[in-house]
Amino acid sequence: MKVPLIDLIAQYRTIKSEVLREIKRVCDNQAFVLGEHVKGLEEEIAGYCKSKYAVGVGSGTDAILLSLMAAGVGPGDSVITTPYTFFATVSSITRLGARPVFIDIEPDTYNMDADALETLLKRRRRGVKAIIPVHLFGQCAEMGTVNSIARRYGLKVIEDAAQAIGAEYKGKPAGSLGDTGCFSFYPSKNLGGFGDGGMVTTNSKRLADMVRMLRVHGSNVKYYHRFVGINSRLDEIQAAVLRVKLRRLDVWGEKRIANAKRYNGLFLKAAIPQLLSTPVVRPHCRSVFNQYVIRIKMRDELRRFLAKNGIGTEIYYPVPLHLQVCFKGLGYKRGDFPVSEKAAKETLALPIYPEIRAKAQRYVVERIKTFFEGGKIWTIDRPGNASS
Repeated sequence: MKVPLIDLIAQYRTIKSEVLREIKRVCDNQAFVLGEHVKGLEEEIAGYCKSKYAVGVGSGTDAILLSLMAAGVGPGDSVITTPYTFFATVSSITRLGARPVFIDIEPDTYNMDADALETLLKRRRRGVKAIIPVHLFGQCAEMGTVNSIARRYGLKVIEDAAQAIGAEYKGKPAGSLGDTGCFSFYPSKNLGGFGDGGMVTTNSKRLADMVRMLRVHGSNVKYYHRFVGINSRLDEIQAAVLRVKLRRLDVWGEKRIANAKRYNGLFLKAAIPQLLSTPVVRPHCRSVFNQYVIRIKMRDELRRFLAKNGIGTEIYYPVPLHLQVCFKGLGYKRGDFPVSEKAAKETLALPIYPEIRAKAQRYVVERIKTFFEGGKIWTIDRPGNASS
């Protein structure tokens, strides 16, 4: 059996006629830049995220970059985030001449260890201007603690919600929990376009207006520039596709949640949960499972085994950012963030797209069970679980 990590063709089949109709409308109108679909999507995303404003931009990376620019982050400033995230979270900070200050992650959710924020800020408050909590794999970070500390220290909170549209924290949607929320519409995301795209959400009119200006070279009147911005406008065709998909997002999200529950049950039934960790979701959070990530010591061996059996997987992320060559100048070294470093060696994402069939999930778990039966038994280090 072949089980890809993600099957966008299966999704496309269900919406093909509607998508092509909307693309044709754009082509017929010949309005390709900041047209009716971008405006419509901005309004719909704002409503979906329960934020007052939403601004379409060129990518999830630009959503973070523009949020930082709108917050006034620049040379000499510092921004706190985690090293266990996609590259764009940190590259956006450094592109502005600011310095990323890393904090380790929780060992079970892989999100920012919010309880460590206070200690960090007491040690090095000077120059810190913002915090970027990352809602990794579809689950919100511990935003109650993050926001409380940010308010106490006068810091901006920029949510990296690239993987978390539809996720909730204590009943509130991702994107409405900080000063700005940053979304990616990269094709593999739960709400993915036919190319790059992004969105910034906020409840601040000032920040929304600033992002709107900055995305068109710092201008709100053509050829008159108040700021040095960038060119980062959400494409009209992408917005048309995304509006079609947005209407189905909650249904797809529920299917992902159901698929995650099925995996959990299958692993339990296979009597191998002591050999690997399945995702942990906090009781007050709704995860939308952009990824279903297991944890196992023999991760690389398992991945090769699954590939030979036709099962697609991915490693998010094999090298934490503090150990990336391009960030060597930050002065971090191996061992500085042990939880992130350990996760980078042990985590593996399994297929969980909405269209995956139950028999495919059973096949994945059966193959993993076969892997354990065929070799030495390893368990992971966690409370109440010894390793062998």
